[in-house]
Amino acid sequence: MSSLTSIDLSHHNSNGNLKSLDTLCPVAEIGEIDFSKVLDKPRTLNIERQRSCDERSMSELSIGFSPRQLFAKPDMFSRFGDHLDSPMQKSGLNTPRSLILDSNSILPEAWEALRRSLVHFRGEPVGTIAAMEDSDEKLNYDQVFVRDFVPSALAFLMHGEPDIVKNFLLKTLRLQSWEKKIDRFQLAEGVMPASFKVFHDPVRNRETLIADFGESAIGRVAPVDSGFWWIILLRAYTKSTGDSSLAEQPECQKGMRLILSLCLSEGFDTFPTLLCADGCCMIDRRMGVYGYPIEIQALFFMSLRCALQLLKPDAEGKEFMERIIKRLHALSYHMRSHFWLDLKQLNDIYRFKTEEYSHTAVNKFNVIPDSLPDWIFDFMPHHGGYFIGNVSPARMDFRWFCLGNCIAILSCLATPEQSVAIMDLIESRWEELIGDMPVKVCYPALETHEWRIITGCDPKNTRWSYHNGGSWPVMLWFLSAAAIKTGRPQIAKRALQIAEARLLKDNWPEYYDGTHGRYIGKQARKCQTWSIAGYLVARMMLDDPSHLGIIALEEDRQLKQPVHKRSNSWTL
Repeated sequence: MSSLTSIDLSHHNSNGNLKSLDTLCPVAEIGEIDFSKVLDKPRTLNIERQRSCDERSMSELSIGFSPRQLFAKPDMFSRFGDHLDSPMQKSGLNTPRSLILDSNSILPEAWEALRRSLVHFRGEPVGTIAAMEDSDEKLNYDQVFVRDFVPSALAFLMHGEPDIVKNFLLKTLRLQSWEKKIDRFQLAEGVMPASFKVFHDPVRNRETLIADFGESAIGRVAPVDSGFWWIILLRAYTKSTGDSSLAEQPECQKGMRLILSLCLSEGFDTFPTLLCADGCCMIDRRMGVYGYPIEIQALFFMSLRCALQLLKPDAEGKEFMERIIKRLHALSYHMRSHFWLDLKQLNDIYRFKTEEYSHTAVNKFNVIPDSLPDWIFDFMPHHGGYFIGNVSPARMDFRWFCLGNCIAILSCLATPEQSVAIMDLIESRWEELIGDMPVKVCYPALETHEWRIITGCDPKNTRWSYHNGGSWPVMLWFLSAAAIKTGRPQIAKRALQIAEARLLKDNWPEYYDGTHGRYIGKQARKCQTWSIAGYLVARMMLDDPSHLGIIALEEDRQLKQPVHKRSNSWTL
């Protein structure tokens, strides 16, 4: 505890195709929808629903509307919310009334568990702890993590309870401004904490917040993703409430600029991506993601787009907006070109020549074809593709990572055709990526000698466990959001039904082990908050797809690259 930074904060007031399944969630008829303005208007508007809950089912949506038709009109998605109800009414259980019609629903228990996880500071809720399991070794699971709180925040926003999210944003913003030192080395001013906890001082009878910027974390790595999640959550709060006053506060504007200063700084790197260490993101242990991990690049892209919407065009803000636009153009081209893999691209890499020089080189990163792993040839379907885990000189990490690919869809880093291809891959490789518990954090797992070298013989990251191919229920909300956005809600529905059958019975584990996620993780915590919140967010989005507008972004036509009008997946 002594190594943590303490700050006393003031109080703030303010395979193949899936079969059509039974109806889970109602939606309005897509053909009639002028998608527009879920991203531009707060959900507090009272707008008449075009169709009642019983008139149209999610399975009808999946049959009657093609993903390619959905993407044929980029503006359709953004106008979806104009035709849906205002925020859902609360029942006596503080559970959305429309969701507890299913007598077998686990929603009431999920909401009860989520509320038990709330952390209060001076009488106000400021976050949710990572896990509520009674354990002698709490480690840091009793703290509020920035990345872990995001699904909790989205659940509360979708439920019409934004105050906790506002409090969280303000408290973490204050923590950002505190001096941060690790072994006499001072971190940059814009670094956001990985986590914080409320400490009660019995002597002064006063509550303070204690923040961890990486100095107490396993591996002592500062979080790169916390700042990105903070900006994304600020935008989600603004879109959900229609209240731009929080984002416009000088403190919030400064906080965003400090984060952007860190990731937009110029150095020796010739790539527009962001160079990162192992352990700096959700993959928080050594897993060979050093360099340019897809998760960080997708979050980087999304946070830049969110900041572009939130920054005020004053003297300082305008300068950052210009830098963001330049970076977004370069980053989108780089990612869509060099990180994308489908059958055609895989065949091209298989035939690469090496030691090419000059601007005419095809093998720009000097990737040796013999480095292609054996599993990739069977894993890649005829139709489908994904963003690989990492690209760096002489090395490509061909692993599939769930979070980075889903965020690529939600942020529009993936082109419409690439987004469809990602969902095609998930359907084609359902047993490998979904299995008995959604969703594999990455695929495949590192094993034997490779595992020893890359993970440092990490006993927690044994094969098909934890971040080495474990199955994480929290990924359910990412998958559901991406599925809805691409017009494939049946994917989300099928995954949700698998999860619902086990999560409550297993007491909301942190992760599952095994090639198909059949076993509760050997070292997994029970009553893991983001497993609970991830389920809630997925279920609420399926019940009312307009919620997607809180987190998903519209396609930016200015970022379209003419060369990428069509994915390679569809040229076979």
